[in-house]
Amino acid sequence: MDCPTEEALIRGKLEKLPEVQALQFNLLNRTLDVRHEPLSPQVLVEAIASLGMKAEPLTAAQGTRVVIAQMDCPTEERLITDKLSGMPGISALRFNLLQRTLTISHEPEALAPALDAIRALGFTPQLAAETKSSTKPHPPTNAYWWRLGLSGAAAASAEILHFTQLVPEWGVAAISLASVLLCGLAIYKKGWIALKNRNLNINALMSIAVTGAILIGQWPEAAMVMFLFAVAELIEAKSLDRARNAIRGLMDLAPDKATVQQPDGRWIELEVATVAVGSLVRARPGERIGLDGEVVKGNSTINQAPITGESLPVEKGPGDTVFAGTINQAGELEYRVTAEASHTTLARIIHAVEEAQGARAPTQRFVDQFARIYTPAVFLFSLAVAVVPPMLMNGMWFDWIYRALVLLVVACPCALVISTPVTIVSGLAAAARKGILIKGGVYLESGRKITHLALDKTGTLTHGKPVQTDFLPIGTDLPSEYLSAAASLASRSDHPVSQAIANQAAERSIPLLAVESFEAIVGRGVRGVIDGHLYQLGNHRLLEELGLCSTEFEALLERFERQGKTVVILSNKTQVLALFAVADTVKDSSQAAIGELHALGVKTLMLTGDNPYTAEAIAAQVGIDEAKGNLLPTDKLSAIEALINNGATVGMVGDGINDAPALARADVGFAMGAAGTDTAIETADVAIMDDDLRKIPAFIRLSRQTAAVLMQNIGLALGIKAIFLVVTLAGHATMWMAVFADMGVSLLVVLNGLRLLRK
Repeated sequence: MDCPTEEALIRGKLEKLPEVQALQFNLLNRTLDVRHEPLSPQVLVEAIASLGMKAEPLTAAQGTRVVIAQMDCPTEERLITDKLSGMPGISALRFNLLQRTLTISHEPEALAPALDAIRALGFTPQLAAETKSSTKPHPPTNAYWWRLGLSGAAAASAEILHFTQLVPEWGVAAISLASVLLCGLAIYKKGWIALKNRNLNINALMSIAVTGAILIGQWPEAAMVMFLFAVAELIEAKSLDRARNAIRGLMDLAPDKATVQQPDGRWIELEVATVAVGSLVRARPGERIGLDGEVVKGNSTINQAPITGESLPVEKGPGDTVFAGTINQAGELEYRVTAEASHTTLARIIHAVEEAQGARAPTQRFVDQFARIYTPAVFLFSLAVAVVPPMLMNGMWFDWIYRALVLLVVACPCALVISTPVTIVSGLAAAARKGILIKGGVYLESGRKITHLALDKTGTLTHGKPVQTDFLPIGTDLPSEYLSAAASLASRSDHPVSQAIANQAAERSIPLLAVESFEAIVGRGVRGVIDGHLYQLGNHRLLEELGLCSTEFEALLERFERQGKTVVILSNKTQVLALFAVADTVKDSSQAAIGELHALGVKTLMLTGDNPYTAEAIAAQVGIDEAKGNLLPTDKLSAIEALINNGATVGMVGDGINDAPALARADVGFAMGAAGTDTAIETADVAIMDDDLRKIPAFIRLSRQTAAVLMQNIGLALGIKAIFLVVTLAGHATMWMAVFADMGVSLLVVLNGLRLLRK
């Protein structure tokens, strides 16, 4: 497997297997990762062997995606991790809290015991293939609201009666106990399961704290703490649903049904999941496009913002590509389906964003490791607070036990741990809305560190389509004849430079003449007879071979070449008749993008295979700091490595295929114009869905904003807990204040992370 040709063959073969869920290729390492439902690796090996290729499984493990509806925060994740990590046959666990999914890498016989172990923790795991959506919220039932309301009323009554002493202490205790039982049984159940599995999560700590308060006679406070904790958990779950909705919004872009033509010519509505490739689909004005396809009839404008982030609608006609999830605005279109619903550009974007959520960013990995040490340390510290002062300092037992219970309430690092995934997924979703597809939190974080950005020229800074820029008749006054002769010869060639001359002639309605004895001269140009006269249209080399070049003409050619233009010469048997200059024009957005990059402190470098004159001319036109021409792919790779070896953090912008070595070696690889391109979406670290280079500085700004929010959240979570620790040890904190401090900061960091969705 050496190039995209083999990749396309393998993809076409394996995607037909119903068990295969996703394929991820690495051409440089010649490896393929397959995510699939229970399936023998030998089936995959044989399928690839049928294509004439040899494959060997690197591991016998398989991946199964499980939906766990009760998995709302890191508390449940840690519990499941501790339960499954030591089980035989389980090789890896990959959590996605915001999607409530767990991907288990396992031996075939290990799946059933793993699911049973998860059920033993009080969860209800379901295979992802058997459930429609893992992201839809599960609203509380009416019965739950009634219990919560009655619990709050009882807790408030207990506080009032205790303060006024209108009833005996046993009456206050009974009301408080009723409040705890109404809203706290589920929390006690979760706490007991956690303690059985030697896990000190928030449910275990809260259960211990409330029970301790009851044992030392703090009945009203125990009731109020349990009620406030239940309310805070509910609010936190609602806040997290906002982050989940950011991804669900992408899923809702594509309509469920499309109007499809039947063999008998009738048009009927069908579920998009059932529409086959090659079907003819109709899209009326105002409708969303249901599937990727190619327009065969009609003209319209399409709002492609959901896919590419483009601010203006795009004109579409026969032969143009349309994407699922985009909006047909003006006229009716008929298009031929080019991808199944599960493999549209939108589907691949959703899959890439979901996978990106599961891959932990560096800050997230640090926070997870810190939390594993932090919670047991705080629990041991609380025990010391409860025991040491009374034993060694003549402190009051009940007073110090109460302070220890307050510390337990704020001990769980939920706020710290949940802040990072919410912030990262908000950044990923905000980028996807702009048409920037980021393949993981690691790249979202790395973007802020970029010091140098290397750019390919063709298709990145320029349009990639040469156009005629100059026409210069030499020593005669017959320009119209020369234009017709050149256009007639150019129209017979498929070379991009010739096509640029032919297209210019067509736009100016220049008549074409009959060409006889047409001949293509490899590497030099074309020749033919027009009206009995021989004409040649070619490059500098052809002119030299004809013996028509002169010192004056050499100087003229060099002047154009220094401007980054390719010169084509029209001549007859004896003299040069006219000169045509062709150039690949710069995109309107390129100069603005380079300016924004410089404003961000990023140095720019152009790496191109074009001649140095062209490279320097384009670099000067758009403001690039340095340009290198005549580079092969290996030369581009060497240039990237040289920068990295000098301590730079390098981004590389290319088309995702030709610049593959340099893109892979760069710290962050950007693929331009990735919409509809399988390889670019799946191989690039960051895929720019349209051709707007200004989205690179937008990505860097978003990366810096995300890093700032992450640091703010970590500072808030640790800072407020540190303050509360001092206040508690001083004896000025109560348990219900601790609940507000713990859950309040959790809500604060979640809402702070969600701010990125508004950027």
